[in-house]
Amino acid sequence: MDINFIDLPEARERLKPFTFTRPIAEIRVGILTIREKWEHLGFHTGYTTPDYLSAKYPSLDTNMSINGSIMPSAHLVAAIQNLASGEALMQNGHFLAGVLNGKPVAFEEEVSSIQQTWDIFAMNRLQIMADLELIKPNTQFVPLDDPHTIVYGQENLFIEEGAQIKAAIIDATEGPVYIGKNGRVHPGAIINGAFALCEGSHVNMGAKIKGDTTVGPYCKVGGEVSNSVFFGFSNKGHDGFVGNSVIGEWCNLGADTNTSNLKNNYAEVKLWDYGTGRFAKTGLQFCGLMMGDHAKCGINTMFNTGTVVGVGANVFGSGFPRNFIPSFSWGGAAGLTTFQINKFTEVAEAVMGRRSKTYDEQEANIIQHIFEQTAQYRIWEKKA
Repeated sequence: MDINFIDLPEARERLKPFTFTRPIAEIRVGILTIREKWEHLGFHTGYTTPDYLSAKYPSLDTNMSINGSIMPSAHLVAAIQNLASGEALMQNGHFLAGVLNGKPVAFEEEVSSIQQTWDIFAMNRLQIMADLELIKPNTQFVPLDDPHTIVYGQENLFIEEGAQIKAAIIDATEGPVYIGKNGRVHPGAIINGAFALCEGSHVNMGAKIKGDTTVGPYCKVGGEVSNSVFFGFSNKGHDGFVGNSVIGEWCNLGADTNTSNLKNNYAEVKLWDYGTGRFAKTGLQFCGLMMGDHAKCGINTMFNTGTVVGVGANVFGSGFPRNFIPSFSWGGAAGLTTFQINKFTEVAEAVMGRRSKTYDEQEANIIQHIFEQTAQYRIWEKKA
């Protein structure tokens, strides 16, 4: 079935900074992105997304849509396939799938969806397990061939072809551990499930990976990581702690970067909300860092509980930077200036070139749009 993922405006705002650079369906939660989950079930997908993203994420010639924030389930897939022409699957007034503004058909089963940025890590455990069930039928898993690796819960360890594990400790008794194609777990690493290491990614020597974590394709992680999601092509290669966090693509966290995921007074965490333009209650006691694509931070960076870093920001210096760092910021606690597009481009070209990727005109146009769109948050520019 041909469908277009549709980004409902309210959800796009709440899921920034990650939706600055992608449709909602390109968000990774579990092993797969939302798009990949649906494609594993036989759907042929396109996008209905803002104009500045449409060249990279084109639409299909169909009037069938799926809300890009929802995860597939057997009940939901069956209900979509049973829709008649001109019908729309709805739940509590919210569009799920079908024809926009079509004849409403109620869907009574539970629906899983990401509505807030923190849902990405909060739902990650269940989605790792769900995604394993999706990929198992068409995946050839291989046995562990390293005699020096200790595994607890061997039946919950899933290794794809080309992966290497050396002298690690893996505890899969409380959740599955998935090591993707050509992934590498280096000596001395300790991993607790649920955990997903996607294609071509590395867990560095001596790393401590706590449960409910995903390391997206072509990432490198070290130090201590807990209940966090890395989207892809991002590095946290050294010691330091990242917990209850979401790290976008093409990010780099300098050595000894630490995120606080719990306030000293154990109070509820507030997080910057792009939709309202102010900090909003999350209902969470544990919430760390939300870092947009192409953001970087220097060595020994310390992030406060509930920090949002925008696209293309470069954070460095001593002390704790503010809890909301706008896109294309340059600096830290001592003050911020603007990371100008020409300088950003130099870095992006170098970073992507190291992974044999090209920072092309399509990417540059997206970044230019975001740079202009986010100028309102760089308040120092108005004072200049």
